[in-house]
Amino acid sequence: MSSTTASGPRTLCEAFQDKVARYPHEVALRTLGGATAITWQEYGQRVRELATGLAALGIGHGDTVALMMTNRPEFHLCDTAILHTGATPFSVYNTNPVDLLVYQFGNAGNKAVICEEQFAPQVLAAVEKAAAQGSPVEHVICVDGAPAGTIALSELAATGNEDFDFEKTWRAVDPEDLLTIVYTSGTTGPPKGVELTHTNFIVNARVVDELGGGDSTDRVVSYLPDAHAANRWFAHYLSLLTGGQVTTVPDLKQVADALAEVHPSVFLGVPRVWVKVKAALEERFAAEPSPVRRALVFWAIGTGRARARAVSDGRTQNFVQTAQFRLADRLVLATIRERLGLDKVRIAVTGSAPIPRDTHEFFLGLGLPLCEGYGMTECTAAATVSRPERIKIGTVGTAVPGSEVRIAEDGEVLIRGRMVMRGYRNAPEKTAEALDADGWLHTGDIGEIDAEGFLKIVDRKKELIISAAGKNMSPTNIENTITESCPLAGTVVAIGEARHYNTALICLDPDLVAAFAERHQLSDRSLPALAQDPIVLKALQEGIDVANSKLSRVEQIKKFAVLPEVWTPGSDCLTATGKLRRKPIATAYAATIDSLYA
Repeated sequence: MSSTTASGPRTLCEAFQDKVARYPHEVALRTLGGATAITWQEYGQRVRELATGLAALGIGHGDTVALMMTNRPEFHLCDTAILHTGATPFSVYNTNPVDLLVYQFGNAGNKAVICEEQFAPQVLAAVEKAAAQGSPVEHVICVDGAPAGTIALSELAATGNEDFDFEKTWRAVDPEDLLTIVYTSGTTGPPKGVELTHTNFIVNARVVDELGGGDSTDRVVSYLPDAHAANRWFAHYLSLLTGGQVTTVPDLKQVADALAEVHPSVFLGVPRVWVKVKAALEERFAAEPSPVRRALVFWAIGTGRARARAVSDGRTQNFVQTAQFRLADRLVLATIRERLGLDKVRIAVTGSAPIPRDTHEFFLGLGLPLCEGYGMTECTAAATVSRPERIKIGTVGTAVPGSEVRIAEDGEVLIRGRMVMRGYRNAPEKTAEALDADGWLHTGDIGEIDAEGFLKIVDRKKELIISAAGKNMSPTNIENTITESCPLAGTVVAIGEARHYNTALICLDPDLVAAFAERHQLSDRSLPALAQDPIVLKALQEGIDVANSKLSRVEQIKKFAVLPEVWTPGSDCLTATGKLRRKPIATAYAATIDSLYA
């Protein structure tokens, strides 16, 4: 990390100003394709202008400002500017309906909202409704237009304020001031506002030193929502500490293009991204027309997988095995990484949900140092993570610096440290439920710590399936086993609570099933038709059979139903971060589930 960490930046404002002075002419923010490129010097000037304009609107220390944007440079400009006024920025998911925005605005008490023009109608409707409920939002600022009822960002930046002392104000920001509020995805009840301080993040970011550090040569792709704590961590705050360059990608479908263009050195991928890339690669390898080249690829990946398993088990490979891997890497694996755009990756992390073991082993076999991490918004992001030199497949690594992790008597994972949240906003009772008197955060996850200190997550405490025979099972483990065995399955829900056997609901992956339909020349390629197509169902059944061979008898899936729709993040069935809303799913699909047990 840069030398600001020698004594340590006290706040993200200090860290940012150091980068402006240190790397004035290097590009800090850019869009995919490079049409927009903002240097650190320009970034610093824009932040000064916007902070001055915000102060003219009366925004200052202790205030909050909501952000509702896709991944674009203006998010970084506005978020950092708000911090320099002493106020606290927070992001809301773009999929949030009006009533949820009203709840969040009421809970946060924000004076302003900064949004894109496309979100202005729902923001303005929420502002009007919030005001009627006694939570007035005074200003709506639009970054790419000025529809009625809003202020243009350009107008805000041009607003002078002679009474505002920019330098004095940002220097007065305290390490214990709120850096942001992150609203949890809310699988049960309304989302809670997690209050995180500058100290929380700076302490949590110490783990980067153990992952090879970071500097201005780093390249990061920002593509996950900035309301997601992990994206803020990796693709916003981290660059303020290290000076790395951020490329913003507004559409998830452009991630492959972004990797090929940017060749990032730091990359965060949620498990579904890795699963889809693996399926696409394996399909490409299988379609290789040359038997010799096809055999070479499979040999190289097999050699890489063997090495990954040896590292995972703590075994040292012999001279011949080491030489084979080096040859496989030179002939095949390095080329695959380069074509993916992952050849420069120094820090690769998967998190937010468990990654299927086979998927993890596959990428380790390609020579990618893919580290699995575990944490919660309530502990800033990371509590544990694997380190590149020892990635133990099936675990989420060991404790990060400053984090204590232990297992309670009932198996629950507990976390303590200076990265743990200040509390839930305006919810002292909820805070007391999560944080005990000794400062331990109760995660709600069941886990195990092995003799080497590696943590394994079993499942959510409240989500374990208990069969009619009293057998406890992890639905996540079952779902992951199906996902890695059935590439066509996008979302999988294991059902079996109080039942005599397990079944599954499956939503098809629209991209992979479309490619499958084209390859098999299926006539009707609509999703409802594909969900009933015999060829698709046969492929799924073959995958289920493979999954069942990896599961114990009581865990196996006896029947499944393919749904004719796709669940999107932020819908009734998935949280904004893609987690399953199990109770609403059970209610909405009760008839389908009952039919599987008829």
